[in-house]
Amino acid sequence: MTTLYLDNAATTPVRAEVLEAMTPYLTRWFGNPSSHHTVGEAAAEALADARARVARVLGMRAGDIVFTSGGTEANNTAVKGIAVAAALNAGKRHVVTTPIEHESVLESVDHLRRVHGFEVTHVPVDAVGRVSADDLAAVVRDDTALVSIGYANNEVGTIQDAAALAAAVRARGVALHLDAVQAAGWLPLSVADLGFDAISLAGHKLGAPKGTGVLGVRGRIPLEPLLHGGGQERGRRSGTEDVAGAVGFATALDLAESERAEAAARVATLRDAFVARVLAAVPSAALTGDPVRRLPGTASFTFAGTSGEAVLLELERRGVVSSSGSACAAGSDEPSHVLIAMGIAPEVAQTAVRFTLPHSWRHPLDAVADAVAASVAAVSGR
Repeated sequence: MTTLYLDNAATTPVRAEVLEAMTPYLTRWFGNPSSHHTVGEAAAEALADARARVARVLGMRAGDIVFTSGGTEANNTAVKGIAVAAALNAGKRHVVTTPIEHESVLESVDHLRRVHGFEVTHVPVDAVGRVSADDLAAVVRDDTALVSIGYANNEVGTIQDAAALAAAVRARGVALHLDAVQAAGWLPLSVADLGFDAISLAGHKLGAPKGTGVLGVRGRIPLEPLLHGGGQERGRRSGTEDVAGAVGFATALDLAESERAEAAARVATLRDAFVARVLAAVPSAALTGDPVRRLPGTASFTFAGTSGEAVLLELERRGVVSSSGSACAAGSDEPSHVLIAMGIAPEVAQTAVRFTLPHSWRHPLDAVADAVAASVAAVSGR
């Protein structure tokens, strides 16, 4: 049986173009970019080029780009680094986020509370996971060090009005960090359009290898580094740079950005037809997240009266691989914190199933919808 992989929000396969671009810097030009010899200088040139390419997509300066080991490190660096610097420089010890963020943001914020004595405010979301700019403006204070919000949610796909949120924060002179790990390749990322001060990206959501990522942070924003040492990345992230990883990330981001508009429109159309077919075929199905302002490749449901994990097992028996939510929370018996924050009852939240399509998807999902209906029926009949 052919397995159909529909868990691309968790990770994606590495693109052939990315592997090809990386190979010279894993073999012939493998040098340390800090070394002053031919091999090292070739690596340094490739690193600088990768940095400039990422900066162009984000509309930032090359010096604003910090290469990281992925989205989790980028989020940790942004949240802890900006907040701690604001506390040291200006005595600000208040941070704002939402209850539906990725664990790397929520745990970083909790670290600030436990270890550094910060006060934390979680601005609420509505029933589809949207944050109101007015609600955000109401909780930002003179001592707020940072606001950290996900551009698009990793479980339900809801897209925030980042520009409106940025405007609300900017009016108070507070830095805004956007977790754009899920948004990259689907949504615009330019700072001119979105108004962020810092942005996190992860390569393995875009066809680059796991262990690659970027934090874009404006040079005027003070940042206390998490990693100390040789002062690489303009002192914001010490450690010998992964040149091949940086080249792979830049290549994947370039490709995703060049394909973004066409891919988003194409995949959204196929996703909408899939959602409609599932809702029509499965009486217990309910779409979670914003029905319109959602990532093109994300379709997430609850199936009341079932077990999400049991549905997933039935789907895999039928050749469809999907997930119950964030891969970072896989194996947890707790209902999704995202769905709970959206007002969904815990027993219903535990029935969640998420389907996430790749940017390259081009085929109707009728057979998948039929597999969903059969799987839910099989579980419900037990």
